[in-house]
Amino acid sequence: MTDFAARRQTMVDTQIRPSDVTKFPIIDAMLKVRRENFVPDSQREVAYIGDLIDLGGGRCLLEPRTLAKMLDALNISNDEVVLDIGPAYGYSTAVAARMAQLVVGVEEDEAMAAEAQANLSRADIDNAIIHVGPLAHGAAEHGPYDVIMVQGGVERVPDALLDQLKEHGRIACLFVDGNLGTVRIGRKAGGRVTWRHAFNAAAPVLPGFAKQRAFSL
Repeated sequence: MTDFAARRQTMVDTQIRPSDVTKFPIIDAMLKVRRENFVPDSQREVAYIGDLIDLGGGRCLLEPRTLAKMLDALNISNDEVVLDIGPAYGYSTAVAARMAQLVVGVEEDEAMAAEAQANLSRADIDNAIIHVGPLAHGAAEHGPYDVIMVQGGVERVPDALLDQLKEHGRIACLFVDGNLGTVRIGRKAGGRVTWRHAFNAAAPVLPGFAKQRAFSL
């Protein structure tokens, strides 16, 4: 029988802490949320690898290091409301829920969304919900949000999403340019979001976040 608790500890000791993520709430959440329960059964054995996990359909689960560093840069507090775009089977929503007051995960794949909600319920996480709808639309009815995080690559960030961020709120996105990817943290001031580089990472571009291609003959 696989000792997933030991694998969680190894993940934290070899992937998270060496990436300069030392905040207790993040370490504690990643030790307590059972990542193997937030992937398809066929992926349970690889749930703790330090790489992207392919979920099919161009979707993936971000590597633990990327999520941890994103959370570190966002510095979520327990009175904040978080919008989590594209959590797939709910792992990132579950981790963030251990730090935030409320997390709203947005998932457009109905089967994935239903499984994510069931996974959260099985994990006794009662301060998170999964909203079904296009990823790029967010979930305005539950906002505005103190923090927004996007669980995949983006080439552009739709205005509809930025509009749901509170004044002085923070957003984390993994911008993809060809084979290069960089996570940037945006802060909203005066209704505008200013971005800064945080760290390098990689992921497929999420549906609705690709640049519109110019048509040419």
